[in-house]
Amino acid sequence: MAPNDSDSTSVTSRPRVGSFTTPGISAESGQEVARILQDRLNALNDLALTLKHVHWNVVGPHFIGVHEMIDPHVVEVRDMVDETAERIATLGTAPLGTPGEIVENRTWQDYSLTRASTDEHLGALDLVYTGLLGDHRKAQETTADLDPVSEDMVIGQIKQLELFHWFVRAHLENAGGGLSTESATSEKTAAEQANA
Repeated sequence: MAPNDSDSTSVTSRPRVGSFTTPGISAESGQEVARILQDRLNALNDLALTLKHVHWNVVGPHFIGVHEMIDPHVVEVRDMVDETAERIATLGTAPLGTPGEIVENRTWQDYSLTRASTDEHLGALDLVYTGLLGDHRKAQETTADLDPVSEDMVIGQIKQLELFHWFVRAHLENAGGGLSTESATSEKTAAEQANA
C-alpha cells in the first residue's frame, strides 16, 4: 500500500490486543505481561542494532577479536527478539517490531559512539549491558507471579546476556579484579575510562 493511500482499514487502526490470551492467565494479566515483554522486545531489537553498529565501527589492535566476538551474540539476541515477539503474540497481543516503536517508547538514549577503539566500544557496551540486564531483572521479577512461562523465558535471556557481558567485562578488568569503567555514568565516560 502506498503511503498516501486512503484505505479506511489501515494497519494502525487494527487492534493490538486480541480477545484472548493463553489458557490459565487472565486477559488482564496477559496484557500486562505483553506490555512488559514489549519493552524488552524494544530493548533487544535496539541491542541487536547497537551490536552490529559496534561490529562495523570498532577499530584498533584488538579489532578482529572483538569484531568476531560480537557477531555470534547478535544471532543470539535476534533469537531472543523472535522468542519475545512470539510470546507476546501467544499472549494475544500484537508484538511491535518497527523502528518507530523502539524510538518512541524506549527509556534509554541512542548509543553514543561511532568509529572508536575496541576498548572504547567495550567500555560503552559495559554500561549498555548493565542497564539492559537491570531492566531484564525487573521484568523477571514482575512476570514471576503473573506468568511463570514468560518469567522462565526472561531468565534464559538473562543467562545469555550476562555471559556476553562477562566477555565484555573481561576486556575491561585489571589483574586485581577492578573494572576500568567502575565509576562511569555515561557511555562516553565509560569509553574514556576504558581507553585510559
